[in-house]
Amino acid sequence: MTQNQFDREKPFNCLPALPPGGEIETSAVLKKAISASRAMAELKGMAERMPNQAMLIDSLVLQEARASSEIENILTTNDEVYKAASDEALPASAEAKEVLRYRQALNHGFRQIKSRPLATGMFVEIAQLIKEMQFDIRRMPGTRIANGKGDTIYTPPEGETVIRDKLRELENFMHADDNLDVLVKMALMHYQFEAIHPFPDGNGRTGRIMNILYLVDQGLLNLPVLYLSRYIIDNKAAYYEGLRRVTEEAAWHDWVLYMLDAVEQTSIRTHGQITDILALMESVRERVQREAPGIYSKDLIEQIFKQPYCKIQFLEHAGMGTRQTCAKYLRELENMGILKGQKMGREVYFINSALFTLLTQ
Repeated sequence: MTQNQFDREKPFNCLPALPPGGEIETSAVLKKAISASRAMAELKGMAERMPNQAMLIDSLVLQEARASSEIENILTTNDEVYKAASDEALPASAEAKEVLRYRQALNHGFRQIKSRPLATGMFVEIAQLIKEMQFDIRRMPGTRIANGKGDTIYTPPEGETVIRDKLRELENFMHADDNLDVLVKMALMHYQFEAIHPFPDGNGRTGRIMNILYLVDQGLLNLPVLYLSRYIIDNKAAYYEGLRRVTEEAAWHDWVLYMLDAVEQTSIRTHGQITDILALMESVRERVQREAPGIYSKDLIEQIFKQPYCKIQFLEHAGMGTRQTCAKYLRELENMGILKGQKMGREVYFINSALFTLLTQ
């Protein structure tokens, strides 16, 4: 691909299939891939130590959901998102609900890849869940990507048949036994999906979910806990510059290095986050067992660490006793300063402030 093949104002129907020509796995790329893989392997091992792994999927994923939505200028606060996640009956903004739908879409994909290949049909389902709309591959012409000034910076491929062909080529590449490093393939795939831009809306978030699911599908992770959106936000200009340079200059080397650094830095950050959560859980467990043995149970500690906002019904539904008994447990933890009670509407929520801080820092 050369620059004279690309015109920002015209649909990029000649988007080349993967893999790109030329050497991708240079010594610099392979060196970075090794260090990124090592960091991710350590993250995988740390995540497996979490006694209640649902917590990682239910609560940690909300940070990815919020950050991934922020990239699309869907802005919410951590407090608003975790409140909305704790109870669907609570009033929530449209933005918070869209963040929760991202989590729903990721969880759907995570369940599905255990029995289905990662493919176009699943991408469609994920995009539909994110947007809570029934749509399929783009059919109407006129889609373009513009900058803040309204100038066209990219026009994706156009025509349903063309787009489906591009997606089929991407699927073939994803599942090919080609000896490319998995993380390098993920970087190539992410660009290609964003360049195809197959849906009327939700492409960026669908593409970021695809990254996570591919790594789980390839066995590099057992749980979907590698969330690259915060790195992209912190390095947003380089992200969009990298995409642009691949399109216009075939600058794959720099793009792959960017994505590998995103994997490495995010793995290190998330490893530290899970380490701190485990340490906090252990300190709370020891304190409750020592100071309030009458209410202590492993299930109680895990329940108040499942998400930052807890209420009596959560304990009841977990089979931990009557409403009166469960209320006693939470009030005792509040008296100890482990939880903080807050009335919202008719409900009292008990907030694990230390967990909230670790999740959102």
